Amino acid sequence: MNRYEIETQAEAFENANPRDILAWASERFGDKLAIVTSFQVTGIVTLHMLQGIAPRTPVLTLDTGLLFPETQDLIARLDQQFDLDLRRVKPRQTPKQQARDYGDRLWERNPDRCCHIRKTIPLRDALAGFAAWVTGLRRDQSAGRAATPILSRDRHSGAIKIAPFANWSAERIWQYIRDQNLPYNPLHDMGYPSIGCWTCTKSITDARDSRSGRWADHAKTECGIHVAPAIEVARG
Repeated sequence: MNRYEIETQAEAFENANPRDILAWASERFGDKLAIVTSFQVTGIVTLHMLQGIAPRTPVLTLDTGLLFPETQDLIARLDQQFDLDLRRVKPRQTPKQQARDYGDRLWERNPDRCCHIRKTIPLRDALAGFAAWVTGLRRDQSAGRAATPILSRDRHSGAIKIAPFANWSAERIWQYIRDQNLPYNPLHDMGYPSIGCWTCTKSITDARDSRSGRWADHAKTECGIHVAPAIEVARG
């Protein structure tokens, strides 16, 4: 798809049901479509909707080696419940190997580089064989995501990036979770609006938005997979 086609289709999808967007994506890209999810609630809704559309669509999840046990348990449960074509995307280095080469607790000293090593590079490599991928980005999640397009071209992989729930609210997502009685990460009930690596995620009592608690001690709101590549990070 060229830029004009992407922008035209994105505009046409602005008021579309996410299920219809997912059906279009499956028909348009076939086995070249992947779902990328960290098993947040929007990703869970995505996987549930896909059960009636294309249940064997490859599901890529970033297994950084630093996930909460609760996240691992949820992944295993949904993998069994939905019979997913689950593909765990792992960094080239274990946390111990990373500490050997970059020093201990890199996530505290240089979280951008840590995310680049453990998330951005592995996902870029994993997407190499796909023409398009689905993300759970929503505009209400943070100020930085407020202009999220439903269709765009990913600046890391070059693939078409699809955000079918871009204009859904958190309330609408949670209502779907409750209506369908879907499992979700129990950490959400313990003050975690968004859940990433245990090293960089905190519970929050006064959440400003649904990204609160991520890299709480740093001026950072994104891991890097949804923002333009940074030259200084890429050198790491």
